[in-house]
Amino acid sequence: MTLPKSYLKYPKRKKGMDHSLYPYSNMFERPPITWPGRRNVALWVTVALEYFPLISNTKAPFKAQGNMVTPYPDYRTYTAREYGNRVGIFRILKVFDKLGIKASFPTNTALANRYPFLINEIAKRGHEFIGHGTDMNALHYGGMDIDSERKQIKNALNGLRKATGQDVTGWLSPARSESENTLALLAEQGTEYVCDWVNDDMPYRIGSDKKLIAMPHTLELEDRQLLVNLGQDETTWKNQILTAFDCLHRESKTHGGRILHISLTPYVIGQAWRIKTLYDTLEILMETGWVWNAAGAEIAHEWRTQQ
Repeated sequence: MTLPKSYLKYPKRKKGMDHSLYPYSNMFERPPITWPGRRNVALWVTVALEYFPLISNTKAPFKAQGNMVTPYPDYRTYTAREYGNRVGIFRILKVFDKLGIKASFPTNTALANRYPFLINEIAKRGHEFIGHGTDMNALHYGGMDIDSERKQIKNALNGLRKATGQDVTGWLSPARSESENTLALLAEQGTEYVCDWVNDDMPYRIGSDKKLIAMPHTLELEDRQLLVNLGQDETTWKNQILTAFDCLHRESKTHGGRILHISLTPYVIGQAWRIKTLYDTLEILMETGWVWNAAGAEIAHEWRTQQ
């Protein structure tokens, strides 16, 4: 018995995804972007400042990557994460200082309140802070009460703005988690760009009213994903970043400016045997002469003005 033809007809299905958050778009057919100084590739570096409470969130249907593993109190995991906020982050800042790198720091508000000295060290260097929830238990998920989520987002953003003295216009959800209401609630609280969506190499407008910009905060070159989860060595990670730059640089010659995003985790790349790889990789990129290094808000603004 064959299926009727009507079985394979979807009246609401269109080109792209089955929602109206953004239209389908071929990146290679979009109007070209020109970065300041006529540089080919915008280098966007982010460093996640995460606070993992000793007790995991039992209400959420999943855990954020890096959360507690053994029964309470899981000091093994807790202290391994805190190594990044006590030691690794300062090695990363030293690399940025030497190379003149400007970065964006997705930051849990709980961490900002717990470590004001660290926040001051980052702020005085001119880096950008991005909203990253209250802590790594503050997840978003389908069916979440909208008023509870609104309060969660509002407290996280307002708390980070107060702790850092910055406007804070970017957002990365803990574990990139979102509910069906997250984008609208972020726009409501003054967010201008989000980093949860990993389906593009360039920014695009997102949300029901298209006021937000989705920035290409890629998972594919994240140090935690490649060095820890996949178990790759540091040389391979470095070569992958440089290969990505080479591809983006070549594309830019015919399709306009591109963005190379590198996601860093202090307790991963900040280890003593890994930090030199970060320095060597960023040094090569900065010495190409083709890179415009900027924070996320600067890149989003430049992209928006050219639309």
